[in-house]
Amino acid sequence: MTAGRADVPATVAARDLYLDLLQKVLVNSIYQDPGMLYPDGATREEIAGHREVREFDPKRRSNGFDFPTVAHTMIGTRRMDNIRTCVETVLADAVPGDLAETGVWRGGAVIYMRGILKAHGVTDRSVWVCDSFRGLPPADIESYPDDAGIPFDAMTDVLGVSLEQVKENFRRYGLLDSQVHFLEGYFRDTLPTASIEQLAVLRLDGDMYESTINALDNLYPKLSPGGFLILDDYRLVPACRRAVTDYRRQHAIDTPIRPIDACGSYWRKEA
Repeated sequence: MTAGRADVPATVAARDLYLDLLQKVLVNSIYQDPGMLYPDGATREEIAGHREVREFDPKRRSNGFDFPTVAHTMIGTRRMDNIRTCVETVLADAVPGDLAETGVWRGGAVIYMRGILKAHGVTDRSVWVCDSFRGLPPADIESYPDDAGIPFDAMTDVLGVSLEQVKENFRRYGLLDSQVHFLEGYFRDTLPTASIEQLAVLRLDGDMYESTINALDNLYPKLSPGGFLILDDYRLVPACRRAVTDYRRQHAIDTPIRPIDACGSYWRKEA
């Protein structure tokens, strides 16, 4: 075997090693930080400022069923695997467009997207980081009655992560550069005028009906055929699932929705 041919598998192995390690650090299966949990069925008053810290549970972390105290993502190993599969598929199939996530928390999923592009030497695609960077908005029950359930805005002490902190998290991985764009504000205000032209992977993690439908209305039409729509909360949060169902019905979308784990789902956009 020539030296030139040996370089190819060595490069692929090094890339895989980097991405595997990057994911483990983002999920923090390395140092195994404790997870935080809110009481099941808790009221707004019970949620605000009250959370239980439990020791690291590998099963919960793998499935994204805790709020890590330190890790930069809460979505777990299986949903991170899904991100990599979707991004590497659109790269292999030359599906045009950028990558985006709406609702980023500490930034782990979008940091991983940027790392995948970096590992593959991709310089002509961007990653869009869309968030209020202050937590979820109070539910507009009059306009979106499905959001009358979980009071997400009462969890701002955990869910509200500043823009400066998310940028710092990117910087710590050496991934804060001109291919990363931040869109700050509630989706109803930012997405209608966002300068996003075309997407290959769109990941929604807004939990609420309002956040989900705003993202679908404004960004799904920009998703290229062959691109992937990922729904973090589809199987767990009824309001998110209802928004997706309503949007698909309105636009006659019947592409099968595939499960990722007990929480997330996705589909590939047809031509």
